Amino acid sequence: MKKFCTVLGILLTLTMLLAPVVLAADGDAPAEPPKIDTGDTAFVLICAALVMIMTPALALFYGGMERTKNVLSIILQSFICLGVISVQWVLWGYTLAFGPDINHLLGSLDWIGLSGVGADPNPDYSATIPQLAFVIFQGVFAIITPAIISGSVAGRVKFPAYIAFVLLWATLVYDPVAHWVWGVGGWLREYGVLDFAGGTVVHIISGVSGLIFALMIGKRKGYGTEVMAPHHLPMTVLGAALLWFGWYGFNAGSALGANGTATIAFVTTHTAAAAATVSWVLAEWLYHGKPTVLGAASGCIAGLVVITPAAGFVTIPSALIMGLMGGILCFFSVAVAKIKLGYDDSLDAFGVHGVGGTFGAIATGFFASSAVNSAGADGLFYGNAEQVLKQLVGAGTSWVFAAVMTFLIVKAIGLVMQIKADDEQQVQGMDITEHGERGYAYQDLMTGSPLGIPVSSVAAKEVTVKETTLA
Repeated sequence: MKKFCTVLGILLTLTMLLAPVVLAADGDAPAEPPKIDTGDTAFVLICAALVMIMTPALALFYGGMERTKNVLSIILQSFICLGVISVQWVLWGYTLAFGPDINHLLGSLDWIGLSGVGADPNPDYSATIPQLAFVIFQGVFAIITPAIISGSVAGRVKFPAYIAFVLLWATLVYDPVAHWVWGVGGWLREYGVLDFAGGTVVHIISGVSGLIFALMIGKRKGYGTEVMAPHHLPMTVLGAALLWFGWYGFNAGSALGANGTATIAFVTTHTAAAAATVSWVLAEWLYHGKPTVLGAASGCIAGLVVITPAAGFVTIPSALIMGLMGGILCFFSVAVAKIKLGYDDSLDAFGVHGVGGTFGAIATGFFASSAVNSAGADGLFYGNAEQVLKQLVGAGTSWVFAAVMTFLIVKAIGLVMQIKADDEQQVQGMDITEHGERGYAYQDLMTGSPLGIPVSSVAAKEVTVKETTLA
């Protein structure tokens, strides 16, 4: 009996020691804690830096398209978002967009002020990068999106009203839509809408909001009767080049790792931008008789917008087709539709971002392939017609929500402050009336007197030279 008890004791001891190993082998293995990958982390941080530079690049793109007297005003309207929206994102924007889900509509305030958010990964979004890396990457998206809207209302919005608008809009429009599409539990994400890097979240809602804002405050003084030509196209091309460069971070970075999906997104992004550059220039060459530098710059942006929701879900040939179609569609929305309908979308934010984003979101439902990205879905051309319906729901919802909320925000701001500059302020220019400075000091350095500026008849209508002093 003594020997039996000894043997039984040894068997029980071995059973207790081996049980976890056997259970792990036969059942579900215990989940390993998330582990940071240094390569993925470095990649996402670099991509965040690339997206950050896109906002001042947008300032240059818009700045060159504006008239001389408004160049600083439009540049500041982009640049100030780097400050205002960054603070908003840290304090409450991130938690509203990506915090723990509330009824599939909004993130909770659990992470307000980034409380509890640190260097550990959040597996809900990425198990290989610190959550703070995800915070800053998504934050630079939140910064550039309201800045896009300034292109629709350039040359006539007072600066205090603009600050109020972007702060309210980021909170009430961008953050909820970001949660719907990208947040864990968001209803459009659960429904199956595909948006790799921001067709709905960035481009549709900014473009549509810009159109509503422009319609509500009315046209610029002299619109349709005065020449309002771009004052500095080289500046615009520089901005477009930097946007194209930064867009690699925008789209490839949305893979949240240095991997095959990021590579696909990088190449589809470049391909679509190149194709749209060609198709826009060809379209305007045939329509107007001359190819233009502004057309090439606008075309590349159109292609980048169109491919954004599809970048990590489609093949390279599909990106080529989407870019070619998108360049032509956006050209006609700017060169034909805007003129015939008579609305004043100053720098074509709606014509490029609203129209291009909508086309790209819907086209994703046709061209997406699960063979490219197993985390996505097949589109119509791969046997799944239902995906087109899902994309239509995502785009349509974004349109309606952005339009209604923008209308309410502008109405509310108008109750407490003046939004649109009066005629005299617009004639003098927003740079002087709103900021007390000029982008260019035309002065004879020898005598200190104003220079007589030899300009073309077109530019003569755009430039008023007043006495200035050297800074």
